[in-house]
Amino acid sequence: MTRSTYEAAGVSIEAGDKAVELMKVWVEKARRPEQVGGIGGFAGLFDASALKSFDRPLLASSADGVGTKVAIAQALDKHDTIGFDLVGMLVDDLVVCGAEPLFLTDYIATGRVVPERIAAIVQGIAEACVQAGCALIGGETAEHPGLLGPDEYDVAGSTTGVVEADALLGPDLVRAGDVVIAMASSGLHSNGYSLVRHVLLAQAGRRLDEHVDDLGRTLGEELLEPTRIYAKACLALARDTATHAMSHITGGGLAANLERVLPPELTVTIDRSTWALPPVFGLVQRTGSVAREDLERTLNCGVGMVALTAADDADRAIALLAEHDVDAWVAGSVAAAGDDAERGVVRLVGEHA
Repeated sequence: MTRSTYEAAGVSIEAGDKAVELMKVWVEKARRPEQVGGIGGFAGLFDASALKSFDRPLLASSADGVGTKVAIAQALDKHDTIGFDLVGMLVDDLVVCGAEPLFLTDYIATGRVVPERIAAIVQGIAEACVQAGCALIGGETAEHPGLLGPDEYDVAGSTTGVVEADALLGPDLVRAGDVVIAMASSGLHSNGYSLVRHVLLAQAGRRLDEHVDDLGRTLGEELLEPTRIYAKACLALARDTATHAMSHITGGGLAANLERVLPPELTVTIDRSTWALPPVFGLVQRTGSVAREDLERTLNCGVGMVALTAADDADRAIALLAEHDVDAWVAGSVAAAGDDAERGVVRLVGEHA
């Protein structure tokens, strides 16, 4: 009788160990002073004594993945940027309430552990954590032969942050007269890739290595553009301006996500003419004959983050964002709802520049 082994079943412990060794150098770069120990333990440790300086610390937590964008990374065999998408999806959900991201853990499931590929994924996660100012304190790599193909993987994670209770941002602070400050996205970010892949790759049959003049690069390069990480810029807004709420523009688009931080007695009007629709969104719309309402409730359409800020602090807020290399502009305003149909509603008007 042939003896069965874990390796014969498709799981290589040796490959997993090598992956850990290769990723250590990147994990070490994503440390904060509060981190205790290194990778290899059963749990990541973070010294919470720093919270003693808070009067009433509120912990914020977020969990997310990057969706089907991983299919683009796999098709291009480029894996060192998808970590930016993971970190962006996680930490920028925290900062909208004013919380500083403290630490992050990741989970990578794959059909076959290729140490260099796992290390490249973790490299991107670690470099993005440095940009966000949080520590990468642990994670898990799981080999799932038979469930995932040998070169398939998925990435997810969770993060924890903290905010002083009296510095919490949210709907209760938003007032009529506030302005909507839009922050430019770096591209598609990590939402709507099922639509994008269906339209551009499956239906139109376009190739990832195809140069697209409107984009100024190949289609694959555009689709793999990393998610912009707004964490430090948004924390500066929360700290130094009269910003009352923020919204991370992910699945659901601009209107649906902004409505999540809008009190019911108010309404918001956003003017599309205040920005030009970036070329990749127009490409998706034209190629798939996608209706504007579907495009706007699926993709960010060029706006990755929004702040609701007192009107007299708008110029200061935009200048501060520029210092963090984030292009921003006033895209709309908050007003009292005139009737029940307007209550808590975000309306987009006009045409893109």
